[in-house]
Amino acid sequence: MNRALDNAKSPPVRQQFKGIVQLTRWKETVPFVVPLSVAGALLAVNAAHSQVDWRLIAVMIANVLAVTYAFMINDIEDAPDDALDPERAQRNPITTGLLNRRLGYNACLVTAVVTLALYATGGWYVFIIGVITLLLSHLYSWKPVRLKAYPVTDVVSHSLMLSGLLMLAGYFIYHSAPGDVWLVAAGATMFSVYGQLYNQVRDYDMDVAAGLKNTTILLGKTNTMRAIYTTVIIAISCIVVAILRGVFPFWLLLALLVAFGVGSLVNPSSDPRGKVVEGGGSKMQSRGLVMFNSFVAIWFAVTLVQQLLIAF
Repeated sequence: MNRALDNAKSPPVRQQFKGIVQLTRWKETVPFVVPLSVAGALLAVNAAHSQVDWRLIAVMIANVLAVTYAFMINDIEDAPDDALDPERAQRNPITTGLLNRRLGYNACLVTAVVTLALYATGGWYVFIIGVITLLLSHLYSWKPVRLKAYPVTDVVSHSLMLSGLLMLAGYFIYHSAPGDVWLVAAGATMFSVYGQLYNQVRDYDMDVAAGLKNTTILLGKTNTMRAIYTTVIIAISCIVVAILRGVFPFWLLLALLVAFGVGSLVNPSSDPRGKVVEGGGSKMQSRGLVMFNSFVAIWFAVTLVQQLLIAF
């Protein structure tokens, strides 16, 4: 199967471009990577009394590309397995024939080079965080290592590369001493752990049938649900302590209320992957993402207005 996918005839250029766009799964990455990057930068700006500049755009794009790389390498490495499942085969451009694996790997190489170049604009600390993020993105799915195939490493690597490290990359653009911001990064990471465990519970039967040995299969559904509740409590506790220690500007309480109102008005029918939203947990995740984006958007807009007022 691997050799057939490697040597598959290259489709027309237009189809290859369509396949590369589909391989990036950008609709799944942008809604959470952008606000995490911006929130990290705004925390640093608040702590250092500095101003947002063009470097945030560069590092934000780098974060998006790093997570995009993770999704790209995942679909390439999983193509033989996805080909056995009709639903997964349909969304994977390697199995549908829009791309062969060689073209997919070339696209990954270009993505990695551009990602590292953009991280370098944020300084050495940001570049090092970027290298770690990109390395985890590769090792998470790369079959000779495949961190996602082992208990604990699957959750730890997933939550770091899709949450905590993204926020820290934004933060270290403007400040090199996180202090209590570590609490915020820890809280964001624990929320990501919750999301990963929730997804594993949802896919439990399919993962068992596939012979996977992830954290949820090791713990069992009951213990995993206990772990989910624990991670949520830890995440909320970290954020609350950070608030009490003055990490966030006080006026953001109003932004939080507005964001909560916006999120409560949303009734999602599908998630960013296009899958139908079923159950309260899935809807809560989708609404939470809308709330977080709204909250960060308000914070960013007010910060820019404040900078303009100072400039004039």
